Amino acid sequence: MLYNQALRTITTERLALRLFEQTDAEVVAKLCNNIKIYQNTLYLPYPYSLEDALAWMEPHLDRFVADKSYEFAVTDKESGQLYGAIALSNLHVHKSGEVAYWIGEPFWGKGYATEAAQAIIQFAFEEKHYHKVFARYFGTNPASGRVLQKVGMKQEGILKDHVRKEDRYEDLVYYGIIDEGDMEGN
Repeated sequence: MLYNQALRTITTERLALRLFEQTDAEVVAKLCNNIKIYQNTLYLPYPYSLEDALAWMEPHLDRFVADKSYEFAVTDKESGQLYGAIALSNLHVHKSGEVAYWIGEPFWGKGYATEAAQAIIQFAFEEKHYHKVFARYFGTNPASGRVLQKVGMKQEGILKDHVRKEDRYEDLVYYGIIDEGDMEGN
């Protein structure tokens, strides 16, 4: 993982994580207007429109500059093709943050979520000096759990019927990882 502070980019072996641009809105709308992504995310609307994409992207830069959250487009390092998104919140008082992500269905099963998640965890620990990174996913979405396991996160608990999605209650499965180099909480 290589972070370029001036450009606000993270690069990995195959990916470039960068801020979203307005020109990404059409692709974001196309990828997010997918019932499977909607069913596995807490806050994405469905159907998902161009206006939804623009409204979602609009505050990203301000939040990044204010160190509130870091929303990155997950793109191919060579071609620039947009695969999805990964975000990291910043809970300053706790030196922690939540990672959340989605990858467009045409790009599932290629390891992009895992590679992006590993990079964002490194960013959290090495650049932002977090003590802990955590994530949560619906119990009905075990693929997301596999991503978190692959990046070294451990299951910390399950909140039964914790949220309501459409006409059903969903368990939220919590995972976390602690920066072992920050055991003093510095």
